[in-house]
Amino acid sequence: MANKEHIKNNFDQPIGRPVPGWSTRRLPPRTPMVGHYTRLEPLNGPLHAPALVQAFAVNPDVQSWTYLSNDPPQDIMGYEAWLTRATASEDPLFHVIHDGVAGRPAGIAAFLRIDPVNGVIEVGHIHLSQALKQTRAATEAMYLMMRRAFDELGYRRYEWKCDSLNAPSRQAALRLGFQFEGIFRNAVVTKGRNRDTAWFSIIDREWPARRAVFERWLAPDNFDSNGQQRIALRDIG
Repeated sequence: MANKEHIKNNFDQPIGRPVPGWSTRRLPPRTPMVGHYTRLEPLNGPLHAPALVQAFAVNPDVQSWTYLSNDPPQDIMGYEAWLTRATASEDPLFHVIHDGVAGRPAGIAAFLRIDPVNGVIEVGHIHLSQALKQTRAATEAMYLMMRRAFDELGYRRYEWKCDSLNAPSRQAALRLGFQFEGIFRNAVVTKGRNRDTAWFSIIDREWPARRAVFERWLAPDNFDSNGQQRIALRDIG
């Protein structure tokens, strides 16, 4: 009976399934996450600013700032100042994404809305330079963050939220295996504009199958000598 999604109480009312042995989870640690193709580490503004400034200066994509909470910096000093403020933040907890295990910082992602009492955590503030977009390093970075949330910390729910008008972000969430949950209308006022927010999630009982899909796709034998995938992630599962 405990395995059913709903059970009945003494008044014959449906109630949620038990979560035996549940306890508050740990906060994400400020330690690196290392994979085959990339490395994530907690953001250190003074240390990482020069590489990140350079990464985003190469083939700059102004449109990539449209749905971020911050605007494109007016100068390098402005961006360095933002990175320094972000470094001090506990939630969001920002990480830099390297363009290879021994490569240079080329993107940013964060854990946010961290709720250890209920085991819920969100990934967001994702900003990839041209060096990372549509690469196996970018996909592996998302996998490593999920693995930390589920396998290392035992969280129950992993969220992805974005502006409902942000088609690339919505497509990325589905490609990574998130389930679409709906639209929260008039959710936020950002940069003086309304934002309807699209919600996606992966939950703990879905993670083992999803982890296997990621690991199959990330396996070295899934890529040819030029680094091109042999089987697409969506075709594995």
